[in-house]
Amino acid sequence: MDEFVSCSKIKEQTFKITCICSSLEAQILLLSPRTKHNLLLYFTSVLIRPLLSPSVSRFIKSINHYESNYVLIQSRDRSSGESVATMETSLQLHTPVCCGQIVLRDKTTLVKIKPFIGSHPSRTTNLFSQFTRSCSWHKYSVIAGFSHQIIASSDFSRKRRYKVSTPRANDSAPKGFKPKPNNPRKDQKTVEGKEVVSPSVSTEVVNPTKKESKLEVIFDKAPGPDQRAENVHIDIIDEISMSGSQKENNSANLIESLSSGDNDDDVDEEASRKLKLEMEAKLLRQKMEEEEEKLLKQKMEEEEKLLKQKMEEEEKLLKQKMEEELRKKEMEAKLRIQELKSLATETLVNGEKIFYYPKIVTPAEDIEIFLNRTVSSLYEESEILIMGSFNDWRYKSFTVKLEKTNFGMDWWSCKIHVPKEAYRIDFVFFNGKDVYENNEMKDFCINVEGGMDVYEFEELLLEEKRIELERLAKEEYEREKQAEEQRRIEAEKASSEADRVQAKSEVERRRGILEEPLQKAVKSDDNVCYIEPSEFKWEDMVTVYYNRCVGPLANAKDVWILGGYNNWIDGLSIVEKLDKFEGQVGDWWYANVVVPDRSLVLDWVFSDGPPQQATLYDNNNRKDFHAIVPISVSQDLFWAEEEHEIYKKLQTERRIREEEIRTKAEKTARMKVETRERTMKTFLLSQKDIVYTDPLDVQAGSNVTVFYNPTDTVLNGKPEVWFRCSFNRWTHRMGLLPPQKMLPADNGTHVKTSVKVPLDAYVMDFVFSEKETDDGVFDNKNGMDYHLPVSGGIAKESPMHIVHISVEMAPIAKVGGLGDVVTSLSRAVQDLNHNVDIILPKYDCLNLSNVKDLGIHKSYSWGGTEIKVWFGKVEGLSVYFLEPQNGLFWKGCIYGCNNDGERFGFFCHAALEFLLQTGSHPDVIHCHDWSSAPVAWLFKDNYTHYGLSKSRIVFTIHNLEFGAQLIGKAMQYADKATTVSPTYSQEVAGNPVIAPHLYKFHGILNGIDPDIWDPFNDKFLPVSYTSENVVDGKRAAKEALQERLDLKRADLPLVGIITRLTHQKGIHLIKHAIWRALDRGSQVVLLGSAPDPRIQNDFVNLASQLHSTHNDRARLILTYDEPLSHLIYAGADFILVPSIFEPCGLTQLTAMRYGSIPIVRKTGGLYDTVFDVEHDKERAQSQGLVPNGFNFEGADAAGVDYAVNRAISAWYESRDWFNSLCKVVMEQDWSWNRPALDYLELYHAARKQHLVAIVDRRSVHLLAIIGSRSIQFHCSTSSSLASVS
Repeated sequence: MDEFVSCSKIKEQTFKITCICSSLEAQILLLSPRTKHNLLLYFTSVLIRPLLSPSVSRFIKSINHYESNYVLIQSRDRSSGESVATMETSLQLHTPVCCGQIVLRDKTTLVKIKPFIGSHPSRTTNLFSQFTRSCSWHKYSVIAGFSHQIIASSDFSRKRRYKVSTPRANDSAPKGFKPKPNNPRKDQKTVEGKEVVSPSVSTEVVNPTKKESKLEVIFDKAPGPDQRAENVHIDIIDEISMSGSQKENNSANLIESLSSGDNDDDVDEEASRKLKLEMEAKLLRQKMEEEEEKLLKQKMEEEEKLLKQKMEEEEKLLKQKMEEELRKKEMEAKLRIQELKSLATETLVNGEKIFYYPKIVTPAEDIEIFLNRTVSSLYEESEILIMGSFNDWRYKSFTVKLEKTNFGMDWWSCKIHVPKEAYRIDFVFFNGKDVYENNEMKDFCINVEGGMDVYEFEELLLEEKRIELERLAKEEYEREKQAEEQRRIEAEKASSEADRVQAKSEVERRRGILEEPLQKAVKSDDNVCYIEPSEFKWEDMVTVYYNRCVGPLANAKDVWILGGYNNWIDGLSIVEKLDKFEGQVGDWWYANVVVPDRSLVLDWVFSDGPPQQATLYDNNNRKDFHAIVPISVSQDLFWAEEEHEIYKKLQTERRIREEEIRTKAEKTARMKVETRERTMKTFLLSQKDIVYTDPLDVQAGSNVTVFYNPTDTVLNGKPEVWFRCSFNRWTHRMGLLPPQKMLPADNGTHVKTSVKVPLDAYVMDFVFSEKETDDGVFDNKNGMDYHLPVSGGIAKESPMHIVHISVEMAPIAKVGGLGDVVTSLSRAVQDLNHNVDIILPKYDCLNLSNVKDLGIHKSYSWGGTEIKVWFGKVEGLSVYFLEPQNGLFWKGCIYGCNNDGERFGFFCHAALEFLLQTGSHPDVIHCHDWSSAPVAWLFKDNYTHYGLSKSRIVFTIHNLEFGAQLIGKAMQYADKATTVSPTYSQEVAGNPVIAPHLYKFHGILNGIDPDIWDPFNDKFLPVSYTSENVVDGKRAAKEALQERLDLKRADLPLVGIITRLTHQKGIHLIKHAIWRALDRGSQVVLLGSAPDPRIQNDFVNLASQLHSTHNDRARLILTYDEPLSHLIYAGADFILVPSIFEPCGLTQLTAMRYGSIPIVRKTGGLYDTVFDVEHDKERAQSQGLVPNGFNFEGADAAGVDYAVNRAISAWYESRDWFNSLCKVVMEQDWSWNRPALDYLELYHAARKQHLVAIVDRRSVHLLAIIGSRSIQFHCSTSSSLASVS
């Protein structure tokens, strides 16, 4: 479409012309007032007049004489009713209208002129030249079928409508319009006193395609002379049908008419000339476009012809190619038959039974397998099948029927598809029943070339297994979730029923309690007390009146009413002070009270004061005052409603209680998981100075880089370091990986190498050597080897079976720390998915309340007596209780008999006999201290060769002060030995019973049971707390402790001491520390007792002295009190442990669990667990920890003072820092999470004895027997053997 570009600034109005062609709206032509007159002339003379009859033209010319009229001329197509062209204009008609020639478009082109009130920049332009350049009217004038519609409209506030309808003429003409005569008198109308010509025109379009048209002229009243016409709407529609030659003639005539003009129209000659030129140019362009269209059509025809020829040629070539391929296939088939015959002959000559084709088998292809039935065991069978699988019978089995071939002899064949994962085909033939041809029990096999190797296939199987395990785990999770939901529903149903029964029972109880009061509740003497109004209901306000002068309160200054309801069921619920009542004779007082809801009877007494302050009461001669509450329902209905209300209350309370328990349990479980993860990370980082990995968490199926620092190892200074690795305790299917030379790392101190961790790995095992060969020096961590856990693998470690033989076990037979260790260690190892049993004597003093499901398991005879075996569960552990009928353990105590050695020796032998007779074969037998030390040599001397050869002995020394001789013998026979802390193992290393066995002696810290010692779930504490609210929790505990022990309620530092009072525990240091702490303004609480009466009496005297001189700040409780110990751990700011020696010590660990800061002497396990805030930062970091307390070295007063003074000063001077330290120590994990891992490593190391050692001059060849498979690998004999288990 051509553009309109014209814009002129005006003062009055702006006219807008919009041209739409092919449904697209063109740009805008804005006209100034100067061109307004020319625009009207153009549309009336140039556009309209040639298409209208003379009558219509005269009508248009007469518009100027009736400027106040509103003119509407409308012509419609009677067949379609569509408007084709529209012209809108808004103007005041002052200029005479002339008619001239017109050029219009086809019916898809639209001309609109719309008003716009405003201003635009003035620009001088020639209306006709720009308009004709923009529209090119001549291009559209030759199109047949025009319909012109002229509509003029105006939006005036006051108007009347006159409509003149001109009917269609009945006659017709060859073409054009035929005017119909009109009557001037009929057409004249008077509007507002003026005579107005109202033209009425009827025309008929003579056209082959459209014979009819309709013209309507509608007059509307126009505004007055001083009003402006706002809207005048003119639509022009014309429709003409003509032939092509007529179009051309018409175009020419139109051009001529534009050049000739009309004397009556005063058309601008210059504009007409330019319009003529424009139309001539348009006509020329139209002819050129027609030529271009013709040429384009010819080109398309030629291209279509060429395309057809090309398709024919391609079809011919395709046909030839198919024929060639067919011939080729026929040739290949012939060659194949010849080749198969040749192979068959060759196979017979070689005495073989099968051959296959093609000779080179590749993955993802089909092969043919041929069997000579004559030479096989199936020679008499009429039906032959092949049964096979891939990759050593481990992948995708198949069974296919063979068919007889057509190339002679007795050859049968079938096709098998080889999958892309195959490296080998394994198969046999059979008759579908019980006759087989299996290559003389060796099976048939065909190797596949170019595919996966064995290890790649193993990885594929592992990946498939991993996906399958994930699917199964997801299904199991969904099943467990559904089961849990079902259990919840059933539990809810059961609880709801229990609530309903309880509600019914409660109602019966209440009803029984109220029965007597209701019968006895008579109206009180009105001279003493009465209620107004007499009729009332629940929640009404009533007034209780009381005559003070007639009762015991006659002289009371104040009178109070203390009341309840339903026989005081909810206690005291009404407390009001009475006021003096002046409206009645006597000493009357009154109070307004609200009748409680659900009350049947009101109960009250009068007193001289409120609760806790009253001294005198008027209780109606011990009968109380009562008033029956009128109710509008029956008693039965009331109690039914009461039962329902109680039921709802019970349900609400239960659900709140259950939600609290559930939330607490979830948080406890979450904290356990987080603690375990932190501990594992600390465990891995603790070796960082020697070995660590990147990433730190080794994942199955990923690559890991191992970093090693040989500086502090036996490989220090060696020119080369070699890495030797395997997986799964050296039992992995891949065996020992080839040695890898380690390369320098970026940090300058470490060397490194990378390893691909297989998907079926659960632990990574490695050692380091100085050479690639088997000789030389090895670093194998003192015989323990280096082991790192692997996460995310599809294989899980097989559980070990560990049996503890012990004479103590907490909480049923506890004397010291031994009992705690046996229980807590066993639980921790069991939580790591291993099987743990405990064998214990059945003392007659056992605390059986903590034993579940106790019952007789079996009986057996040994040592001349019957031994009954009891079984029960203690803390979730399986425990076997041995009760010899000779009465050795019917002594009422654990220790303290004259024959303790005999008693426990008998027990050790009986325990091993129990394992033998029950057929139990544990992997590890763990015995403890002197009391079960005989297990070690009894096992080796009497049971190793009699059915218990699989087991290995681990022996733990808890305290070397007792039974050193027995301990020394056990050290000699044990496979591995431990003590309870690394520092204590160094302290006793020089002992004669230990020194010869240092190669198998290890120090492993004890831990505490986080479930027993848990401030978040401790029932003995007033407020449960975690590290998040440790300050608030410990403050509440301290206040409760001060209240219980009647200490001063003050914000003072509190030092706690929980210990056995023995010389080992440093009792002289304890006494000094008490006085020192009191001198520094602290409070001191001691809990403990002395087995030595002299020490006990000494502390009794000290307690008497302190309670008299420092009664509000010191308490010594010289007995054992379990609940009080929990409160002291939580309420104390410091816990003092000044032991002279301490193998491990659990007190300082428990203190930190409760957020109390330990003050300890540097010895044994105290040194291994407490890191001084000022002096041990580096030592703590080497263990992956931060400083957590105060310690001292000497065993004198100066050492104690040094630590106690620093601790109390920190409490006074740096409270915020001290509170943060409490949070830090609470978050450190001193449970059995880390020790359990160390013990498992020790157990695995002890099981090395499964290996058979064959020694030669240079190396030890280790043959690991794993099920039915054998793996042989080598290691150095320099210091100890590389670990294989």
